[in-house]
Amino acid sequence: MDSGEKPYRDLEITEEYTIREFSENIDPIELMWHRDDEDRTIEIIGETDWKIQLEDQLPFSLNERIFIPRHMWHRVIKGTDTLKLKIYKK
Repeated sequence: MDSGEKPYRDLEITEEYTIREFSENIDPIELMWHRDDEDRTIEIIGETDWKIQLEDQLPFSLNERIFIPRHMWHRVIKGTDTLKLKIYKK
């Protein structure tokens, strides 16, 4: 990955949501802890064994809708296959 390149690609962006894809070939080191500037709700498209970890919590399944408050530290943890998410920003 080149400097400044994101570890995902956005497949569709609307005013309501973004559909984002993480490749099954991604190096897990690229999935860094980060914070976002707005509240987000994420849901999986399909099924996955990827996980999410929120600040001060153990990793858990991404197979339910998840709310991530603005500025909360979080990261995704690589599973098998490609991960496809729908991200609703507030």
